[in-house]
Amino acid sequence: MASSGKGIATTNEVIESAVIRAPLSHVWHFIKLPNFHNFWSAIEKAEHVKGTSQETDVVRWTFKDGSVVEVKQDEHSNLEHYITYSVINAEPNLTYSSVVSTIRCWAVTSGELQDTTFVRWTSKFSSDADIGVIEDAKYKRRDALKGLAAAADKMVKEHSK
Repeated sequence: MASSGKGIATTNEVIESAVIRAPLSHVWHFIKLPNFHNFWSAIEKAEHVKGTSQETDVVRWTFKDGSVVEVKQDEHSNLEHYITYSVINAEPNLTYSSVVSTIRCWAVTSGELQDTTFVRWTSKFSSDADIGVIEDAKYKRRDALKGLAAAADKMVKEHSK
């Protein structure tokens, strides 16, 4: 087959999930944009962006590699246990147009994994995101979910003392 000169075809969505061995209340505690640095080790600090309207919740994540991303909370439900956010600004600039992510948590209520939490993190990228962006996002989400599990486990241990 002749090469068309285009990049590798890929999906524009990343879906990562994990079962975290902690109750939903312990996991959900961390799923707020200003708290991501408490479990995602790549983030050095998270802070609210001043000057945005009261209706707009924007948080600036400063990563340990020096990059900065401003994310806007699009949806948040304490009843359904999910948060949706989008990147609205980045330094350095992103190589793609947009990304919208959702983290959703479910309590596991029976079986051998009872009292644990199932977490699903999806990110939908614009069609101009290449395979490198998708792969990078996949591994970053996996690392963050490991960090979330460790932070929730620490909370469980502190509450059981």
